[in-house]
Amino acid sequence: MKLKLKPIREQTIVITGASSGIGLATAREAARRGARLVLASRNAEALNRLVNELKNQGAAVVAVKADVSNPEDHERIVQTAMLSFGGFETWVNNAGVSIFGKLEDVAFEDQRQLFETNYWGVVYGSLAAVPELRTRGGALINVGSELSDRAIPLQGAYCASKHAVKGFTDALRMELENEGAPVSVTLIKPAAIDTGYVRHAKNYLDVEPQLPPPVYSPQVVAEAILHAAEHPERDIYVGGAARAISAFGQAMPRLADRILGPKMNRAQRSGRPATERDDALWHSGEAVERGEAAHVCHNSLYTDFSTRWKGVACAGLGAAAMLVVLSHCLPNARRKR
Repeated sequence: MKLKLKPIREQTIVITGASSGIGLATAREAARRGARLVLASRNAEALNRLVNELKNQGAAVVAVKADVSNPEDHERIVQTAMLSFGGFETWVNNAGVSIFGKLEDVAFEDQRQLFETNYWGVVYGSLAAVPELRTRGGALINVGSELSDRAIPLQGAYCASKHAVKGFTDALRMELENEGAPVSVTLIKPAAIDTGYVRHAKNYLDVEPQLPPPVYSPQVVAEAILHAAEHPERDIYVGGAARAISAFGQAMPRLADRILGPKMNRAQRSGRPATERDDALWHSGEAVERGEAAHVCHNSLYTDFSTRWKGVACAGLGAAAMLVVLSHCLPNARRKR
């Protein structure tokens, strides 16, 4: 059955983790395009500021204070959407957090808590959303990572959680397709994104962590998410770097181990000593849309090609590698609408 999704301006969109980073960028862009919004976050203060900002711009938006690790909170999100807008057409499972450190150094309770947010948050959200989406048709969008396909050192627990999200998303998609449900299930796989990701992560390193380049703007992810809300897609890689690392890891896994192991071990360690931080592993973190990357890519030619001109990109590993070079940034060339 061919799925047809509504234009953004005709949709109600649910976004978890909406007060910061990718969720915040997606909420603002969706509001700009005329969507009705149900925004969820643990940070009620930041969420209310965002709702007031968007309402002042004419958006129809409601807030739900929610912890995605709690299944009952997802049911409250559903009920809020039903009471406020009569339901929803798109549900975005975006909330997530990371831990920097060697796996043998990271406390078991911290690894379990990361899974509560990154994996179980997606499971609870997806299964809460599916009954409504099955009835009216729509899109379920889960935010994974390039690390859904290829693990790296120093973020082992995060990589494991995103591998789990990929497995869950793929299995759920097949089950819904087998029953003929009018639901598009998309996994978004971003490269490194300039958000509060590093600031929110728990750190076990002796230095401050950092994102390995290239680093992309959260706006690039927001546009990919909203593309998936209008067009059924299986997977979307955000950034040529994400596609290249995935392809490299799948085509030559042993060589990728040897190259990415030491490279990523160095690239994620800054030269600054570790300091005390107010991370977001166990409670809501500071609400910020952007991080502190020195150089940020504001567009991705690879993602544009793969979403807007199917078949032109992803023709093979060689083409992917070429597009990575092209998409590593066109400085000062933010895409115009």
